[in-house]
Amino acid sequence: MSADAVRANYERIKDEVGPAVTVVAATKYVALDDMQALADAGIEVVGENRAQDLEAKHRRYADVFRWHFIGHLQSRKTKVVNATCELCHSLSSESAAARLKIPALVEVNLSGEASKSGIETERLGEFLALYPDVRGLMTMPPATDDPEASRPCFRRLRELAEEHGLRELSMGTSQDYRVAADEGATLIRVGSVLYQG
Repeated sequence: MSADAVRANYERIKDEVGPAVTVVAATKYVALDDMQALADAGIEVVGENRAQDLEAKHRRYADVFRWHFIGHLQSRKTKVVNATCELCHSLSSESAAARLKIPALVEVNLSGEASKSGIETERLGEFLALYPDVRGLMTMPPATDDPEASRPCFRRLRELAEEHGLRELSMGTSQDYRVAADEGATLIRVGSVLYQG
């Protein structure tokens, strides 16, 4: 992985989405040794999906990045997330809410896909009451080749956040981050588009 290529991609993506959007580098497929290229490229915020990888990467690069957890949060993994991260994007269970001690975004399942994690919209209000430090919402729309297909999902998440007085919106990945930014994303989670070249 080339630090120069990552830096060029990072600067381009930041220009495309504007200064109000935090670019979170998704590191699920970034090997431990390749994390140095992200550091050299000036990446500020990284998001990890797996608690065990988070622990290993944080051990080596703790002070280099700001750390977010973006994967499915199991209650037994909250200890690692509490110890390493400033924000969890994927709170969606009462058992995890009981153990999490850092600011969080609640994951909302807007697609209705059984394979996706997240709270159903009709349960959102009661779930928000369980956890005092919710900063906003996150969602994952269905996979698509057409970024515009994600727009209604992102718009609905923004409306839900406004209804509940929440400010942060984590939405948009490499496939549709520009549309997400159009619809009010404050955080985008990008991987492949950042590392190509």
